[in-house]
Amino acid sequence: VQLQASGGGLVQPGGSLRLSCAASINILDLNDMSWFRQAPGKEREFLASINVAGRTTYLDSVKGRFTISRDNAENTVYLQMNILRPEDTAAYSCRARIFERTYWGRGTQVTVSS
Repeated sequence: VQLQASGGGLVQPGGSLRLSCAASINILDLNDMSWFRQAPGKEREFLASINVAGRTTYLDSVKGRFTISRDNAENTVYLQMNILRPEDTAAYSCRARIFERTYWGRGTQVTVSS
């Protein structure tokens, strides 16, 4: 399984970005797909996931600001990020799981700065 994350960039505080994670296989064959981020000097942090049934889970601190969704026809999972803050600056990556196997995509950088 190959994952391609995109959509990062430089945005001002309060702005929005939508990240995309395109999978090389039918995402409905996966157990779940998730978004993580890692800021310099910090551990990787779980943000949100969506499972095959469409159930979503979020890190408490991003609830209400971030929304995970998917387009089954495009085999793509999105992370809509609103009201971005400087502390959201990080490398964002996506993960896919199918049974005991885990796959990671290369990260996309998000920088929130004025």
